[in-house]
Formats: sequence, structure tokens, C-alpha cells
Amino acid sequence: MFDQLDAFLIRYDELSELLSDPEVIGDTRRFMELTKEEANLRPKVAVFKEYKRVTSELADTEELLGESLDDEMASLAKEELSELKSQKADLEEQIKVLMLPEDPNDGKNIIMEIRGAAGGDEAALFAGDLFEMYSRYAESQGWKVEVLDANITGIGGYKEIILMITGQSVFSKLKYESGAHRVQRVPETESQGRVHTSTSTVVVLPEMEEVELDLADKDIRTDIYHASGAGGQHVNKTASAVRLTHIPTGIAVAMQDERSQLKNREKAMKVLRARVYDQLAGEAQSEYDANRKSAVGTGDRSERIRTYNFPQNRVTDHRIGLTIQKLDQILSGKLDEVIDALIIADQTTKLESLNNGTI
Repeated sequence: MFDQLDAFLIRYDELSELLSDPEVIGDTRRFMELTKEEANLRPKVAVFKEYKRVTSELADTEELLGESLDDEMASLAKEELSELKSQKADLEEQIKVLMLPEDPNDGKNIIMEIRGAAGGDEAALFAGDLFEMYSRYAESQGWKVEVLDANITGIGGYKEIILMITGQSVFSKLKYESGAHRVQRVPETESQGRVHTSTSTVVVLPEMEEVELDLADKDIRTDIYHASGAGGQHVNKTASAVRLTHIPTGIAVAMQDERSQLKNREKAMKVLRARVYDQLAGEAQSEYDANRKSAVGTGDRSERIRTYNFPQNRVTDHRIGLTIQKLDQILSGKLDEVIDALIIADQTTKLESLNNGTI
């Protein structure tokens, strides 16, 4: 493990030089790739450098204790030795976590699909609440949110909304959000004050670049039609809406949000590529599929992962048994407490597997 970390230090120094090279800076694609690699290595390098510093000081202190010291100096050295040993143990645990096998998609942008499921209008309204929650969380992280397509209901909710979230390591934080989100509250239309239960579903897909998943033109059927709005009226008179169907898998994506046929096709292609990758990865890799059904659960779309209880101002994540009495804060985008707990639970499971030799 430490040989690998030494290799990381060497590579990190190489990247620092490359990122200041005018030739690399002028190559936007390569510069972005190297920037992502540098950002990925940075936390590992920082912890390992600190580990090397502490172990060096630890060796010096142990050597000092082997010399003839007066009582006061010996006491100070022993105290420092104890503190350094504690720091070393903490850093070793951090290094173990940093060296866990990485999800190759962790650094990617995502495509998120939110749909109203069981509960009619109330489910659609809750889908809107989830959209606002993730949008505010993304803003707090410095990420960008772009709505790719939206099917708005008459009362303001969403039957479906597809968005793209771009930024640093978006998938690593939001990949645990796939699943069924249940809401318990009194709907505005409920005259007798009864609490209703509805669900909305969330799907999180890593964005796939064309170089990562090249879908052959012959495998894609393109249908062009007139975009229409609520009630079926035409939004414009040109045929700008696009439906792409991946013939081998049968996966279809329709986009009509833009007035430009080209822009709708670009958006549809992003979603199609992500959905096809998701399906093929699940079918082709049994190990990948098993990981998706881990204790934290990042893949089973029918799994009820979380309940939002309005009367009790409570949010419960059923996968890790986490209950927080801060529903209002969470819906306002303050998701860090929930996401951090999910990441820690996932890391703990992986560390146990590592210690048991199953990774």
C-alpha cells in the first residue's frame, strides 16, 4: 500500500509540472483530464505527506527517549510520543479509507431523473420538492444544475424532470440517492387534515462521454416531431422535438425543451448514453451489480430508501437507520449530514470486506 502511495507522490509532482506547461494548458481536453486526476490524488497525497511527517517525528522522539534525559524532558517526550502514536493511528485509518477501491464514476457529472410515482398530484408536488432540494444542495457545493426536460403538472409539480448536475465529484456524493423517496404529509387538497403517503423516485446516472460509450449511428432510430405543451397545444410550429431509440436495448429518450432540434438531440443523446451505460453495466458485470445492492443501496430503483415525515419534521434513511428531526433544513438543501452518513456507512462496509479479504 505504501509503495503505491509513494507512486502517487511521484505522479502528483508530475501533474503539477504538466498543469503549468503552456502546451498542456492549450489543450483543453487534456488539461481538464489532468486537472481531474490531480484533484483525485490531492487528498491522498496530503494525508500521506502528513503521515510521513508524523512517522519521522515519532522516530526522532523514540530516539530521544533512548538518551539520558532529566525527568521533565523525559515526561515531555513521553507525552509527545503518545500524541504522535495517536496521530499515526488516525492517519493510517484515513489512508485505508482513501485506498479503498474507487468507483470509476465517482468523479463524473450526473444525470438525475425525478418522477412522481404513487400518489397522483401529491407525488408530482413532492417530485418538485426533491428537485428544489437537490438544486439548493448543488448550489451549496458550487455545482451547476441544468434542466434537460420537464413534464409539469397543472398544479405545479412534476410528472418527470430530468436534470444534469455538473461539478467536482458530483456522482460520488449523489449516487446514493437512487430509489423511492416516501413523503408523509397533509396535502393542500385534503379537507379533513388526514396525512397521506406518496412516493417519488430518483435515478442518478453518471454522465458518459462519447469516448467512453460510443453508440453506433446504425443502432439509433431518430424520430422528429412537433413539441407540445400542457394540454397538447403546440409550443412552436417547427418540428424540433426529438426521440432517440437505442435499438439493441429498446431504451428511448424524448426531448422537446429546446426550440432547436439540434439542442434537443444533444440533450437526448446525453441521457440515452447514460441510460444505456447503466443497463449494460448492470447486465454485464455481476460484481458491479452486487455492489449496487450493498448495504447503502445505490441501484435498486424500487427500494424505499428514505421517508420524509412532515408532521414530525423527521427524515429517516432506512438503509442505515438514520433519523434526523430536521426535515425543513434538509428540504432546503442542507443534505450534508445525510450524505456524509451514507458515505461513512459505505466506507465502513468496504473496510470490513477489505479486512475480511473479500475485496
